[in-house]
Amino acid sequence: MASSWFYFRVGYNTYLVFLLGYGSTLVTVYYLEIRNIPELQRVFERFWLFAFLATIVGVPLSVIIGWVHTKRSTLWKAEIDISVEANPYYYKLPPGFWKEAAFPAYLEILRLVKVISERENLPTEDNKAKIESLEGKLEVLIEGGYLGAPRRRLTSKSVKNDYLRGVCNVAYEL
Repeated sequence: MASSWFYFRVGYNTYLVFLLGYGSTLVTVYYLEIRNIPELQRVFERFWLFAFLATIVGVPLSVIIGWVHTKRSTLWKAEIDISVEANPYYYKLPPGFWKEAAFPAYLEILRLVKVISERENLPTEDNKAKIESLEGKLEVLIEGGYLGAPRRRLTSKSVKNDYLRGVCNVAYEL
């Protein structure tokens, strides 16, 4: 149901509304404005000529405005910040490769480094604490939990004890 709603919004907003809005804007401007101004009616005698010229000028102008919006404006950065804050996958692992292969490999590498450094008497108490903290965080992520403070606070299922909750700051399960 949720995916259908998403696909509906994308299809409707990106394609249907865009095409209908573009067409209705051209028709409205031509028949309500240009038809009532004799000087403009002489320049644009036919609707198709106006639509063609509006498209030839409008598309490059829209590209330039879009480029300025994304590359030179602080508005785009604000939109991305809001998107990051609202996206739960910035606080948990996405399914697939990351959850099934990459992070379990990272966890095993961390454990091997821990064993080797203990054998060589290298770790300080500070390093041991950092390794244990990372180990706990990786375990929570692999189990499907959250790290950090996601926007929605959900009930905890993946945190097995208060120690992990303290190490991981906040760990939540969908």
